[in-house]
Amino acid sequence: MTQSTPAASAPAWFAYCPRCATPMVTARVMDKDRRVCPSCRYVYFTDPKVGVGVAIVEDEKLLLVRRRMNPERGKWSLPAGYADQDEDPRETAEREALEETGLIVAVESLLDVFFNPPGQGGASIFILYRARRISGEPQAGDDAADAGFFALDQLPELAFASTHAAVARLLHG
Repeated sequence: MTQSTPAASAPAWFAYCPRCATPMVTARVMDKDRRVCPSCRYVYFTDPKVGVGVAIVEDEKLLLVRRRMNPERGKWSLPAGYADQDEDPRETAEREALEETGLIVAVESLLDVFFNPPGQGGASIFILYRARRISGEPQAGDDAADAGFFALDQLPELAFASTHAAVARLLHG
């Protein structure tokens, strides 16, 4: 193991080995700088944050939520949130739609998987499902400040690269 400078794959805040409590060092492992235990050889691999959301289009209008929190506070995005460990992403999508909009939805199909570049905040991997409303009326909930349907040609200011890419995909097939 050679010493090298900290990187996103080797966060300095990961200071002690979870197996033996030895102070971790940064070393090159499998082509990246990673946090490694010099005693027991444990390697810390950073995991991406996975976001899951739904695209619901009714009468040529897209369901969006206004973000109450950072990142991108005040801008609009698809109803979405982080997947919990051991949670099926389809269940995440349905749960987040209910929490953020009050709608009970059914996931129909995978629309796409997006990569959000580092530094934008939020999820680095975003899984988007097409869904349909089963019941309810849009109302802000959880971390949403507002919720509603918008004409595809009259959308408000959007948050996140993945939201822009999803809207482009919906508009252009």
